[in-house]
Amino acid sequence: QVQVVESGGGLVQAGGSLRLACAASGRISNTNVMGWFRQAPGKEREFVALISWSGGITYVADSVKGRFTISRDNAKNTVNLQMNSLKPEDTAVYYCAVSKQAVAGSAEYQYDYWGQGTQVTVSS
Repeated sequence: QVQVVESGGGLVQAGGSLRLACAASGRISNTNVMGWFRQAPGKEREFVALISWSGGITYVADSVKGRFTISRDNAKNTVNLQMNSLKPEDTAVYYCAVSKQAVAGSAEYQYDYWGQGTQVTVSS
């Protein structure tokens, strides 16, 4: 089994920055893709970013491109999401997800383990 725990959420003013962290423990293989998703109030959960095991492949949603950066530390089994130039529309619960596969995309069904989420609120 795999446990996924997010941290780093909070309240920030528009234009500010936050750094989210995701720690995965348990039966993590050296091929897992890890990703971030978010769900705003009244909306469906949407993809934000993903990163391959090596960190050599990253992909971010168009809505956050140029503002959010994903990175990982395999020695610590952690993935970080650096969020800059935050906007009120970035307000959501952010979820970290782990795929069993070495190749995964932006679809939720491709991810097998999920954290409980961390709240990010951006005030205008």
